[in-house]
Parts: sequence; C-alpha cells; structure tokens
Amino acid sequence: MYTFLLVLLILDALVLAAAVLLQAGKGGGVAANFGGASSAAPAVLGSRQAGDLLTKTSWWSGGIFIFLAFVLQLMSSRATGPRSILDDIAAPAATAPAPATGTSLPSAVPLTPAPSTSTPPPQP
Repeated sequence: MYTFLLVLLILDALVLAAAVLLQAGKGGGVAANFGGASSAAPAVLGSRQAGDLLTKTSWWSGGIFIFLAFVLQLMSSRATGPRSILDDIAAPAATAPAPATGTSLPSAVPLTPAPSTSTPPPQP
C-alpha cells in the first residue's frame, strides 16, 4: 500500500510540475503557444480556456500532492514510532509463569476468619 501511494505521489508531482510550467506568466509563456492572442479564433485551446484548465489542474494536483504526502508521512511514522520504556517492563511480567498452588510460601492474607472475641459491654 505504501509503495502504491508513493508511486501515485511521484506521478502527481510530475503532473503538477507540467501544469505549473505550462502556465502563462505575465508576458506569455508556453500556454500562449496553444492559442494565444495572435492565433486565429477557431484555435483548439484559447488563451482563456488553457489558463483555466491549467489553473484547475495545478490546484487539484497540489491538493492531491499535499494529501498523499500527509498520508505517507503518517504511514511511515507509525511503523517506527518511539516506544515506551513501560512496554519493555510490562512484557516480561505478563509472560512470567504463575506460582504453583500448594507451595509453602506464607500468605499475606489469612485464609481463615479471625476468631470473634466478644467482650461483655462495660457495666456502669
């Protein structure tokens, strides 16, 4: 999945670079060759239509590029993120075997109830 998204990001970067480089600057540019002001009226792409198409392509490609870069950054940081030292401490304790029943270890909690000592209430 990561490789697929990375390939999409590279293709999107190429489309974005082409769309930005084809846009006309203030004095004209490569986009002016596709039906600029000096062309005839029935041109394939007029200067206004080429500008609109390249502008929309730039915006969409830029948005997709930022989104893919963000997703790839999240995917790469999740796999090698920092670990807590408490994970290392808790893991051996969880896998330690439980003590066997019937051992002669003294219990901290008495297993029999305490004898009830009923003392008569004091007489006045």
